[in-house]
Amino acid sequence: MRLLLAAPFALANLAAAALVPKAAPAAAQLDFFEQRIRPVLANKCYKCHAADSEKIKGGLLLDTRAGVLAGGDNGAVVVPGDPKNSALIKSLKWVDKDTQMPPKEQLPADVIADFEKWVAMGVPDPREGDARTAKAVKPPIDIEKGRQFWAFQPPKAVAAPAVKDTVWPRTDIDRFLLAGIEEKKLKPVADAEPRALVRRLYFDLIGLPPTPEEVGAFVVAAARDQAKAVEAVVDRLLASPQFGERWGRHWLDIARYAESTGKERNFTFPEAWRYRDWVIAAMNADKPYDQFIREQIAGDLLPAANDAARDALKIATGFLALGPKSINEKNREQFRMDLIDEQIDVMSKAVLGVTVACARCHDHKFDPIRQADYYAVAGIFRSTQTLYGTDNLGGKNRNASALIPLGPAPAASAATPESKPAAPSVTDLDARLAKMMAADPKRAARFANLSTAQKEQLAKRFTEKFSAPLAPPTKANKRKGAYAMMKGAGPKTGAPQCMGVQEGSPTDARILTRGEVDQPTDTVPRGFVQVLSTKTPPVIPANASGRVELADWLTSRDNPQTARVMVNRVWSHLFGQGLVRTPDNFGATGEKPGNPALLDTLAVKFMEQGWSVKQLVRSIVTSRAYQLGSAHDSAANEVDPDNRLIWRQAPRRLDAEAIRDAMLAASGKLDLTPDPSSFVALKGDAYIGRGVKPESFTEYQSSKRSAYLPIVRDCVPEVLDLFDFAEPSLVVAARDVTNVPSQALYLMNNTFVREQAAALAKRVLAQPLDHAERIDLAYQLALGRAATPPEIERAQHYLLDEARGLVSVKGGDKDKASELAWTTFCHALFACAEFRYLR
Repeated sequence: MRLLLAAPFALANLAAAALVPKAAPAAAQLDFFEQRIRPVLANKCYKCHAADSEKIKGGLLLDTRAGVLAGGDNGAVVVPGDPKNSALIKSLKWVDKDTQMPPKEQLPADVIADFEKWVAMGVPDPREGDARTAKAVKPPIDIEKGRQFWAFQPPKAVAAPAVKDTVWPRTDIDRFLLAGIEEKKLKPVADAEPRALVRRLYFDLIGLPPTPEEVGAFVVAAARDQAKAVEAVVDRLLASPQFGERWGRHWLDIARYAESTGKERNFTFPEAWRYRDWVIAAMNADKPYDQFIREQIAGDLLPAANDAARDALKIATGFLALGPKSINEKNREQFRMDLIDEQIDVMSKAVLGVTVACARCHDHKFDPIRQADYYAVAGIFRSTQTLYGTDNLGGKNRNASALIPLGPAPAASAATPESKPAAPSVTDLDARLAKMMAADPKRAARFANLSTAQKEQLAKRFTEKFSAPLAPPTKANKRKGAYAMMKGAGPKTGAPQCMGVQEGSPTDARILTRGEVDQPTDTVPRGFVQVLSTKTPPVIPANASGRVELADWLTSRDNPQTARVMVNRVWSHLFGQGLVRTPDNFGATGEKPGNPALLDTLAVKFMEQGWSVKQLVRSIVTSRAYQLGSAHDSAANEVDPDNRLIWRQAPRRLDAEAIRDAMLAASGKLDLTPDPSSFVALKGDAYIGRGVKPESFTEYQSSKRSAYLPIVRDCVPEVLDLFDFAEPSLVVAARDVTNVPSQALYLMNNTFVREQAAALAKRVLAQPLDHAERIDLAYQLALGRAATPPEIERAQHYLLDEARGLVSVKGGDKDKASELAWTTFCHALFACAEFRYLR
């Protein structure tokens, strides 16, 4: 009875989920394979299980997808979607002594977890080839030929094409799109109804619903002049502080923002929130996108007007420090190269839309990116010191790091390109070792008998790391502080700090055979990806890491990718799909643009207009194409079922944050005050699962916007996780959109949803209105539109019947029974599909 209105929704969702056809692997899933699975297969399995192996063991080939699915002499090794019953997973876990793989050394737990996740995904794998045929030998990469690929050529603006219907277009965007529509002898659908349009604008620009008053004002203004009404609303929303929270979150998806290390030992990042806030502030200030990128790559090396500006530049480099980290890794060099690989991956995907990290073990399988290019870039990050924090916590963290101090620079400042600290003298080193002995004799004993030559070598090796002043031994640094002092980190002072990077010792990287740290070969000078260097790239000074030059190269107008990639992402957020539908893969395995001339013209205009994201957003949402309705057209759908031509605005589901924030807004409980820090910062340094329960993050409740919820790897809040939140360990330019039973069950049964429904009911009942007017108000608050007469009639019948049935439950209290009936009614509004979709 109580869930009468929600039940049909739930059944419809369950049925829809069961009928969803099996889709092709998503780009993010293929990226997961390339980053997490293929390198392990190449390094650990191909020797015995590839077509070019001297002897194929067990008849099993793992170098093609067909081989993986075919299995070996003993049958199938994977059951797509079912890791528990997959023989491959059992072999990796060493369940049976006879099938332990790899036989000599078991893979780390986090790697096995990656394979389980891969199988659960359905074994996404782009590798082609028959299960029993030998691999073809790939010819050497031809850089000049590679530059002929569309994405590796600089964008060129062209004049908007002529169209037959000269009345319909409002902007050049409309003309580019209409030309393609007319070529297929189709027409765009009618414009969106004003209430639907203003709701779309609010959610797309600030991630929140308009109030009933704002909807009403827009409807009146649009009746006079819709174009001017749209422009007025857009300008107001672009100036709203909520714009940065909405669009900053889009970038945080790409930056793989998270507040913990993830992997097998999940330690918190208590200072990660500073980067989150920097991104939000940058979006609100409309920081030019080229400068936005420059500061994240090399902010610590750029000039600053004052201490506050200098702090902001330091915080910006957190982009390179936020990635997942296997802090349990015993091999320091392996940890270092994994960290560098992750930095290359996020830099290349986020800014360039290409998968440079796929060239770690060999030349890129699909794109003209040489392994030497990978290690040229790796040298830049190898010459960089990454400071991400995390506490040693009694020796459980093998790879703890210092943080970067904020505020006025002390008299003895940390190393900068202009003034680097001299290597500590042998006398200074003896003093440091003496303090280590006092703090932790057992740990320092191995340094006690060093010769003078060895001490000089040690001093040279840690030149940058000895820049911090020594502190006397205390209880706080007896164990963790001793090792921190040896690294130059010093004990924590309570002063503000941030995650980020700074200059290290300039050094070139060596190519690693199959990416193995114990198999180095040739040294490669620091440099850039050749196929994307259409002109002479910047020269990297011998005494610098090269990050400034990397930032210059990335944001040069001659770089063919940077502007294109960002324009495509903005388009994707406003239309539901990009002009290139693989927004973080513009390479050979990605899709070509549906309208290449439009993409290039927008990219050139984006640069000409000062790389302004707000101006780009404004130009798109004021186009008539953006303002189209979502009506279905059978003829157009027959020709273009994927809506690549943009003959309508396809209905789009709200993302997880918007769904949650919309409930809070409708209930009147939303607190728009930014969070001054983070729940993770309040927890401090912690080992999640040991001392801090994962549930403290997954079940965290707050009335603030979802942008400020704690984002802990493997412990994302339930409402975000269920509605396809971006995996915080990966670069995610486009989230998945699923329709699964667990979402319906959450909306029906979750305590948070029930509480917001109760608050909405109280809000409506508090108004001096009659029954029908209150129903109408509930519709306006939840759905952004007035209730129709039939809807009011059905709701009145439901509320009366439900209240009568609840009187006995509430001990004859009619007021409480009525309030509970209204709560279930409001709950049903939150659970309906219309609440979650933009029309």
